[in-house]
Amino acid sequence: MSSDLAALGVTPTPLALLLLGRDRDLASERGVECPGDLPVASDPDLVARAQRARAALGDRAFVLGHHYQRDEVIGFADVTGDSFKLAQQAAARPEAEFVVFCGVHFMAESADILTAAHQQVVLPDLAAGCSMADMAALRQVEDAWSALEAAGLAGGTVPVAYMNSSAAIKSFTGRNGGTICTSSNADRSLRWAFERGERVLFLPDQHLGRNTAVLQLGIGLDECVVWDPHKPHGGLTVEQLRDAKMVLWRGHCSVHGRFSADNVRDVRERVPGVNVLVHPECRHEVVTAADSVGSTEHIIRTLEAAPAGSSWAVGTELNLVSRLAQQHPDKQIVFLDKTVCYCSTMNRIDLPHLVWALESLVEGRVPNRIVVDDDTAHWARVALERMLALPGDGTTVPAQR
Repeated sequence: MSSDLAALGVTPTPLALLLLGRDRDLASERGVECPGDLPVASDPDLVARAQRARAALGDRAFVLGHHYQRDEVIGFADVTGDSFKLAQQAAARPEAEFVVFCGVHFMAESADILTAAHQQVVLPDLAAGCSMADMAALRQVEDAWSALEAAGLAGGTVPVAYMNSSAAIKSFTGRNGGTICTSSNADRSLRWAFERGERVLFLPDQHLGRNTAVLQLGIGLDECVVWDPHKPHGGLTVEQLRDAKMVLWRGHCSVHGRFSADNVRDVRERVPGVNVLVHPECRHEVVTAADSVGSTEHIIRTLEAAPAGSSWAVGTELNLVSRLAQQHPDKQIVFLDKTVCYCSTMNRIDLPHLVWALESLVEGRVPNRIVVDDDTAHWARVALERMLALPGDGTTVPAQR
């Protein structure tokens, strides 16, 4: 792995590798709800065991792999993609009794919301969460909404929740007249919201909300305020809330949020003629310093279409950047940062956990099933349906489960 990182211009420090679960004995890490039979990472038969279990399950199982997963897991995915694409793919396979989601918790929730009642969604390690999604707890968001109501501003405020949020937050959004967005359609979701209200409560990622509002809708930075759930009244006055067009939740992606403008300046000095391509979850100063910005799918398509010999510095999760560099050896693709920047929670889904989950299903046990209650699922679907009704989406939500 160290040689792969070096090719991307990344410094794999021992501490970073230890924290990210590399170069250690995974037998000591049982995750959540994994009994003592979790295979050890050193087991030479892991790949063969995964192949046997996958073959035994056949069409009964459908394995989804998010772009940020390790290569060892992606190799067993029936479909790869971003979180919403994968949830839709699962819903389009009603013959699959089991949906094994190699991603993080909120993604598995979305799959359960969109799939049929007979389909069971499995997350190989329940500890695979999302720090961004966890930054907006339902109680905190309800407290913020109560403050807007007390100030007489809730009636003119439309909530817009990023796909990278819990089912509870999606449900809150649906109940309160809002919609969901992805990093690809955030501008359309915001335009829809501003047709219905004076301001938007955007959660949980402040950077996607700010970048979209300022760069695509022409809203001023001074019209964007940040609600901090850890401060009284969000750290804002009633006047600040009243004057704001965007009330941004104080949340961020722990991967994309670490990129800096210094990273952009440094890579331009190191790689002559480099094109800087970043995700819109990056900080505003990073996005404005980059040459191109877009969703994970946009990043993949851009590099696929790029001419041979071109140079690219990519600001997104390192597993994906490494994979793209391997897939396009005719181009120079480097990581925007010099240090390790994996999604540490996504990396919890490793080959031992996948083998354990698949073998459990073969033996008749359904491990780590993700279930969203009917009321939460209903209102989350309402919010998703509003998003999918936006011009340009061209997709549908499966029939009510």
